[in-house]
Amino acid sequence: MSAGCPVSGRFDSPPTPLGPDSLTWKLFGDWRGLLQGPWAGSMQNMHPQLGAAVRDHSIFFAERIPRLFRSLYPIGGVVFDGDRAPATGAEVRDYHLSIKGVDDQGRRYSALNPDVFYWAHATFFMGTIRTAEHFGAGLTEADKRQLFDEHVNWYAMYGMSMRPVPASWEEFERYWDRMCREVLENTWAAREVLDLSSMPKPPTAQWIPDWLWSFSLRVLEPVVVWVTVGLYDEPVRQLMGYSWSTRDERLHTLFGRAVNAAFQCLPRRRRMHPRARAGWDRAE
Repeated sequence: MSAGCPVSGRFDSPPTPLGPDSLTWKLFGDWRGLLQGPWAGSMQNMHPQLGAAVRDHSIFFAERIPRLFRSLYPIGGVVFDGDRAPATGAEVRDYHLSIKGVDDQGRRYSALNPDVFYWAHATFFMGTIRTAEHFGAGLTEADKRQLFDEHVNWYAMYGMSMRPVPASWEEFERYWDRMCREVLENTWAAREVLDLSSMPKPPTAQWIPDWLWSFSLRVLEPVVVWVTVGLYDEPVRQLMGYSWSTRDERLHTLFGRAVNAAFQCLPRRRRMHPRARAGWDRAE
C-alpha cells in the first residue's frame, strides 16, 4: 500500500462515494447477483494467493450460506453507505489484516497485497457486468465505461493503493484477459466453491431432513455448475476442465431471459439487498 493509504482508514483526500445517480447503485444491489455468486467466488479463488488464503484462513466452506450473507452486507455498504462508505471500506479492508502465509508451493501470500485485493474487487465489478448481461437487460459499451469509472471510485473506498487499477476500460479488458490466460490457477479453493456435495445446512434449514438436504444438493449442484461455467471466459473454462457447446450457450441465454422476465414481476424493493434498500431509502 502507498503511504497515502495506510491501513488505518485515513486518506490523502476523502474519496467520493457512489450515489443514486450511479449505474452501480442501480445494478449492484440486485438479488440476481446471487446467480453469479459461485462464479465470483471461484474466480477470486483461482488467484493463487487468494486461493491459498481462503484454504488456510477462511471458514467459508464450513458455513457457506451464513458466511456469504455476512460478506454481502459490508461489501454492499461500500457501495450504498454514502458518506460512511470510506469507513465501511476501511472495516472490510482491515478484516484481512492477519490473512497471510505461505502456500503449498512455498510462495508467500497476503490478502492485503494490492494486486490480490484489487483482483477480488475486479470480480465484483465484472460480476455486476455479467449479471446485467446474462440475467438482465444488457449493457451498452457506454454503460461499461461508466461502470468502469465508478468501480475506480468504489475501490478507492478501501484506502488501498490504486497502483493495480487499470487506467481505462480498454486497459481493464486487457488486464482481465491476461489474468484469465496467464495468472489464474486451477486451485483447490476454486474447485471447492462448485462442489456442493458437503455443503452444510444453514441455520434456517435445520428442519430439513438430512436425506432430503443431500438429495437437493445432488440436484442443485449440476445446475449451479452449468450456470457458472456459462459465465466463465473460455480460457477459464479450459483451465478448470469444462466444455461449453453452442447448445449450452443457447440454453444459457434462454435461462437468463427467463430470469429477467420473472424478476420484473417483483416489486422494486423486493429486488434489492437490504443494504441497497437502506441506501435508496436514505437517498429518496
